[in-house]
Amino acid sequence: MGLGKVIAVGIAGLILTLGGSVALSSGTGTSCGPTTINAATATTTRPVAGYGGDQLGNAAAIMNAATALGLNAHAQALGVMTAMGESSLHNVDHGDAAGPDSRGLFQQRDAWGTLADRMNPATAASLFFQRLRGVPGWETLAPTIAASRVQINANPNYYAPFFAPALDVVAALSGAAAGGSCAVSGDAIGLAQQLVTAADAGQLRGLVPDHIREIRWIAQGQTVPDCEIDTRILQVIVLALNQFHQVGVSDINRKCTGTLLGAGTQSSHWINGGGEAVDIYSLGGVPVTGADGQSIRLIGLLDPVMPAGSRIGQEQCRRNAGSAVQLVHFTQINDTCNHLHLDVAYTHDPVTVG
Repeated sequence: MGLGKVIAVGIAGLILTLGGSVALSSGTGTSCGPTTINAATATTTRPVAGYGGDQLGNAAAIMNAATALGLNAHAQALGVMTAMGESSLHNVDHGDAAGPDSRGLFQQRDAWGTLADRMNPATAASLFFQRLRGVPGWETLAPTIAASRVQINANPNYYAPFFAPALDVVAALSGAAAGGSCAVSGDAIGLAQQLVTAADAGQLRGLVPDHIREIRWIAQGQTVPDCEIDTRILQVIVLALNQFHQVGVSDINRKCTGTLLGAGTQSSHWINGGGEAVDIYSLGGVPVTGADGQSIRLIGLLDPVMPAGSRIGQEQCRRNAGSAVQLVHFTQINDTCNHLHLDVAYTHDPVTVG
């Protein structure tokens, strides 16, 4: 994210701008899934990524339409992104030379439905999401490609500049509506099976060496020496997937891969048999630095539910970017700015979800 962008923290009613800091208090973490947004309240929310007032109210209507259809936060971001590109989130009552009959947030033409339906933000959004669900593999397509296949846009890259602002808006409005449950299983095999399903769908991705195989062994009920993963780390990855739809993991159990980096055998990825830490390199298909909006949002989600003594990396990255956070449960440590590190190596207490 560039300077001046708003970084949304997954905390009730709080938005963090670059150059400021925010306290993340226990018990106020964001919901782990899409929540219903009060559109009227959204119009009074502080501007996000240059969008404010009725634009945010319209974004809330789009997000609610996705939730009503059982779609996730990734779908919400796709809908908001598309409306940004089509109408700047204004419910316009006119078209243009290319589509004189285009109307509404999504500039839908006559074939989409009645004028009343196209001019109703909730109905127009529902029409968009219904068609999105019919796009094969929309969940793993590049966001601009998925939207273009719904809108039949001549330029498939047209929506690309709007995805990052859409993520900001969805994060901010979701944070303002926070308070839902972050329930996940405490069964390691069940968690691993859920993650394997996500990996097979392209939603959970790894690098080289491949740490996803460690999850696959657990899902199969296998105990591979020096390749186990702490159940709390599996829970963290599931929570991240529930919120961001796509997660990239670069490191889990270094003892399993024989990889000696950084702290070597003293690393949280190695000690106690390994598997008590995870490095995340992307969220929602966007690379993270530990100081970007997606990282801040995940930290805000996790801090209230993590046991005291859990550690979160990239402190100096956030400090240097002017996006420092004040935490309740996490202890901050320095780390390189090309991922987000999280570990539970120095606490035996559980994650408070379930």
